Amino acid sequence: MKILVVDDSKLARLFLIKTLRELEPGVEILEAENGLVAVELFKEHRPSAVFLDLTMPVMDGYEALKEIMQINPKAQVVVVSADIQTQAQEMVLALGAKMMVPKPINVDKMASVLQQLSI
Repeated sequence: MKILVVDDSKLARLFLIKTLRELEPGVEILEAENGLVAVELFKEHRPSAVFLDLTMPVMDGYEALKEIMQINPKAQVVVVSADIQTQAQEMVLALGAKMMVPKPINVDKMASVLQQLSI
């Protein structure tokens, strides 16, 4: 299984990766620091799931989500963001994200997310 973790904060990526590895020790993890890199990695590797931040330079999470969903309308994208406004949540769900979870995401919440994704 491959999972793509997208966040401009290296610390946030490392925290998410550590949490994923606790639950899925054999998982292959790809990292992107912005949406543009994420879209390229998605095209090349076709990961099982994408954990996507919204606020990033170069290409934000909204635009990356749109492009990923155009590449694969069945993509399993989970938005992980500090932006917990209802409007942001409604927008990402309308764009095709499976769910939106607030930062930081702990092991229990990640276990629930992975179970809901059925990956």
